[in-house]
Amino acid sequence: MTTDIEVRQYPFGEPVRLDMHPLFARLRREEPVSRIRLPHGGDGWLVTRYDDVKLVLADPRFSRSVTVDREDLPRTTPEPPRANGLLSMDPPEHSRLRKLVAKAFTSRRVEQLRPRAQQIVDERLTEIERSGPPADLVTQLALPLPITVICEMLGVPTQDQHRFRDFSDVVLSTTAYTREQITDARLELEGYLAELVAQRREDPTDDLLGALVAARDNEDRLSEDELVNLGIGLLIAGHETTANQIANFTYALLTERRHWELLQRQPELLPGAIEELLRYVQLGSGGGSARVAVEDVELSGVTVRAGEAVFVNTQAANRDEAVFADPESLDLTRTVNPHIAFGHGAHHCLGAQLARVELQVALGSLLRRFPALRLAVPVEEVPWKTGLLVRGPKALPVSW
Repeated sequence: MTTDIEVRQYPFGEPVRLDMHPLFARLRREEPVSRIRLPHGGDGWLVTRYDDVKLVLADPRFSRSVTVDREDLPRTTPEPPRANGLLSMDPPEHSRLRKLVAKAFTSRRVEQLRPRAQQIVDERLTEIERSGPPADLVTQLALPLPITVICEMLGVPTQDQHRFRDFSDVVLSTTAYTREQITDARLELEGYLAELVAQRREDPTDDLLGALVAARDNEDRLSEDELVNLGIGLLIAGHETTANQIANFTYALLTERRHWELLQRQPELLPGAIEELLRYVQLGSGGGSARVAVEDVELSGVTVRAGEAVFVNTQAANRDEAVFADPESLDLTRTVNPHIAFGHGAHHCLGAQLARVELQVALGSLLRRFPALRLAVPVEEVPWKTGLLVRGPKALPVSW
């Protein structure tokens, strides 16, 4: 490994609202494969160019499973990745588990959920309208929509939804919580999922979790630990990212009013606008998960040696000048937009289509019912989450 190059602390700093750290753009142009020092486990490589990022995400020479329980490998989180979760597996084990749930997230099945998503949003917006301004779009819309949808898919009772929502931020912590708090939250989530699994063994159901229990008990297609971890992963991933992006996208549109007004004049632009917001808005806090090279691989003239950890930043890749015209501008009329906001390769986001539907329904309904929507506080007073893997406002006060 080369030792005479600059090693930068990573992440580069606490996120500022939705801004991309300017160092990403410079590295992408001048040092697309750079050395970084992580908060835990030492040094690794950071990849920022679009083509390199796609290669790392899709090439089997870069492994996620190698990182499991490895205290010695660099990472942004206090705990190393755990075994038996989708995100910490490589094919064919990853493919085996993903196949068990993939049918529930196809475009056709997700479209069947659109009326229910619309009903949830309509109910939330009616309540917002009834209670009057100001309203907090995070607690009153952005969180309830994806939480309700994923809970209904899995079969989590309404009265229990708080039991995982309260712990998801802890599990996704980088610095906001201690390692002990993360471990305790994880154990509580595992205990709750085990309760739900036991209920389905006693009284089988036709929801997604019921189907997974049947696959475990009747077909031996996954282990008990895999079953619980898959349930936890679906619950957290099924709401956390979409909830933050509903709030982030609304913030982005309201702080550049011309974008909000364009979508009101031309609502048919909304699906493409969602894709552009996915490309433009940085959801991650700049951290991410490592992959480890299982053999030597060259990226943009740099040799990554076998055993070295690599981090990709998809948001930086989504601003690559070689792929996107005027990438630093939010252009809701953009037509060529091969963004990788949902990842790429085997780990491409399972719930991408569900997220799209929820984002379209939430933003489209806000545009129709609250054309005069505006922030109820100055921009600098919007509170933002810190110390987590994902970014978003803690609250988004709005008026109309």
